[in-house]
Amino acid sequence: MLRTVLLTGLTLAIAIGGGTGSVQYALDRFEGFGALKVGQWSAYPAAGTPDSDPYAKARGARNGTLALGAAEGLIFHASRDARGRELDRSCTYRITGATPPARFWTLYPADRSLQPLPPRPGMLPALHSREILRSEDGRFSITVSPEAQPGNWLPVEGSGPFVLVMTFYDTPVASSSGLSDLVMPSASLVEEAGCRG
Repeated sequence: MLRTVLLTGLTLAIAIGGGTGSVQYALDRFEGFGALKVGQWSAYPAAGTPDSDPYAKARGARNGTLALGAAEGLIFHASRDARGRELDRSCTYRITGATPPARFWTLYPADRSLQPLPPRPGMLPALHSREILRSEDGRFSITVSPEAQPGNWLPVEGSGPFVLVMTFYDTPVASSSGLSDLVMPSASLVEEAGCRG
């Protein structure tokens, strides 16, 4: 009798623990269906709509985030540089290029669950389109680094991997079917600066 109770308890513990672990793994590692990929940037145009996949809905519920509606904007994120290497907080990166048309956009560093990294004391946690210095043709260059940089600088603190999150508000991209011509800036490691530590 006691053996049966112990085996039943062990079976339930394995089933519940394994099920919980597999759900956490799937939500942390699997990005979901319907991704729009532009270079190293990914977005989910269906997020926040009834057509959103179950993984996106579960991730949003777990993280307590609200997705933008199709008419409100679109969120892109990049976790790797132009060479496919994972972004590291101890390294310096340069984001160059132009963005799709939008009334306003923001760029901030986040952890893997897309929660914003804590800002450096006295610094804003994000950059936005109205404060960026641009060249004459409208292109820009942003340096993401743990060390202070001239021009457009987005500071990152701590160590380990991070994700760049770029959100476009009031943009035709979110509801457009012509997404094949979409251009996003490129993030590349600044080799001469290297990585700290």
